[in-house]
Amino acid sequence: MTDPPFTAALDALNALACGLFLLAAFAIVATRQTRGCLLLFIGQSLLLAASAFVLGVKYQSLHLVAVGAVNLVSKPIVIPWILRRTLSAEVYARREIDQVLNIPISLLIALILAVLAYFLTLPMLSAVAPQFRSANVPIGFAGLLLGAYTLTVRREAVPMLIGILAMENGAFFAGIALSRDLPFIVELAIASDGLVLVFVTGVLVRAIQRHIGSTRVGELVSLREESPAPGAGAEETP
Repeated sequence: MTDPPFTAALDALNALACGLFLLAAFAIVATRQTRGCLLLFIGQSLLLAASAFVLGVKYQSLHLVAVGAVNLVSKPIVIPWILRRTLSAEVYARREIDQVLNIPISLLIALILAVLAYFLTLPMLSAVAPQFRSANVPIGFAGLLLGAYTLTVRREAVPMLIGILAMENGAFFAGIALSRDLPFIVELAIASDGLVLVFVTGVLVRAIQRHIGSTRVGELVSLREESPAPGAGAEETP
């Protein structure tokens, strides 16, 4: 373990990363622009990597440092590059994202979910695993719930994808505090799955936009084959 003064400094840095991570999760819920959501996801991913590096130094865990390095490359760099290569500029130029609820109600629900995550995780950690008591766990769980909420209320494919990625960030943010010896090959496999998901989604969204001129999920009903007119396929009787 590191010296107590150095450990206190690392704890302060990790607490700062935790607070900014939760703030980024709230900002993703409140943002109504695709480009803004992507930039906030990049910032959230950088905070995830920073927390992994700080905890890796604190607990002298090469696995956590490796997790931070993989997240630093895959999410802030590779995923935005794939999205920009597979999606058209019109997707990022949209001023507003369609969603079910307005911003004030969404922020109120997000606040309730964050408080719920706090009261669900801390007692459980105190009873089951007090040695893992850390701000990463309730904030990571809150990020998971806020990402799920973003996925639920958004109506367009790219913001929904960012909601899924934000859920993954929340799960990893809690996981780096619970599992300090996560094998590097597991992190590489999960990161590869995320990159494949982003690539496939980007290609599909581009194809859908080219055919129907929109990225709204509700517009996918227009891709159904038109039903034949009544009596069109029936044989004429003499």
